[in-house]
Amino acid sequence: MKNIVILISGGGSNMAAIVKTAKRDGWHDKLGARVAAVISNKATAQGLVFAQEHGIATEVLDHKTFASREAFDAALSQAIDCFDEPGQPALVVLAGFMRILSPGFVARYAGRLLNIHPSLLPAFPGLHTHQRAIDAGCRLAGATVHQVTAELDHGPILAQAAVPVLPGDTHDTLAARVLTQEHLIYAQAIAQLLQK
Repeated sequence: MKNIVILISGGGSNMAAIVKTAKRDGWHDKLGARVAAVISNKATAQGLVFAQEHGIATEVLDHKTFASREAFDAALSQAIDCFDEPGQPALVVLAGFMRILSPGFVARYAGRLLNIHPSLLPAFPGLHTHQRAIDAGCRLAGATVHQVTAELDHGPILAQAAVPVLPGDTHDTLAARVLTQEHLIYAQAIAQLLQK
């Protein structure tokens, strides 16, 4: 079984979309894959409730209780590696996980660490992507699923979806339109990766 471990920090809407798609599309039987665990760095993350209601193992590792980023990442690695199967290391999916990961952590999960970013990378890495797209006069915005590398919001692109930037758009209206596409392309990109 190919286990998927999803890391969240908040509401987990992308995580929920992945879980729903996995169930709807029969990933367990068709791909030999399942969402095995959801781990958060915040005990108040609402996505944990959704995961628990769907019978998915959850764990909280509060980054504030660790002396360093490396110490937190080491504990996070231990939690993730509990879901490795013989010959099948877990796929690690960042879904609104608001932590910059250490180079050692990224190297450990190279090729199986995914992220979704709310812009058409390489445009607008980092924060405030929607407002930056509006301020730059972009006609298109969107989302990108990519493999994670040591450089923030870089790495091989697995999927992208574009949405129009409409006259009068605000950060919130554009973000909502992009999020609907995130919910579609993230699960699709994961399924394609699992088929390789």
